[in-house]
Amino acid sequence: MKFVEKYGKSVEEALRLALIELDASRDEVEYEIIEEGSKGFLGFGAKETKIKVSKKHNAADIAQTFLASLLREMNISASISAELFDDNLSINMAGEDMAILIGKRGQTLDSLQYLISLVVNKNRDEYVRVVLDTENYRMKRKETLENLAGKLAFKVKKSRKNVILEPMNPYERRIIHSALQNNPFVSTKSEGDEPFRKVVIYYDYKKNRAN
Repeated sequence: MKFVEKYGKSVEEALRLALIELDASRDEVEYEIIEEGSKGFLGFGAKETKIKVSKKHNAADIAQTFLASLLREMNISASISAELFDDNLSINMAGEDMAILIGKRGQTLDSLQYLISLVVNKNRDEYVRVVLDTENYRMKRKETLENLAGKLAFKVKKSRKNVILEPMNPYERRIIHSALQNNPFVSTKSEGDEPFRKVVIYYDYKKNRAN
């Protein structure tokens, strides 16, 4: 963590000088007082305040450091990039054998994402939503699920029988719900307990009476 030590007639003056050098705003740093200042006597013996100021680790730094450590333990070489927009942290991995990190239906990727989310949000006031991806898996999976939702909705419309999908994580269930929320014939709901919670697609008679 980068830090500077600054003197000033007051804490605020020393802090202002440190912020300029660190090119940071007040909420991006933390500081500690190394030496208390004093006014002296009749102007003699005055002593300036000394503080140590360091930049806080943001969510992207924390995530990259933690993920890099995990990958080293797994003997996997990958480059990691992380970008924080408001309270959304997007992390991408690139390298060879990324299929290992994706796992069956993205289960390994989801587990890594969950661990990173726990670490990033520890002792944090505002929740940061973490999305971990590699080889554009999330987008490909989203398209696959949306296509599946459309095909199953057509099947339910024809048969008027419910279709129950395999257990999915909350992110993937939201994709199914979102894909069919404006469908004029079917509706969706989730049933069961985690981690076996499933989406049910059912023929919605209320919608059809309205039509």
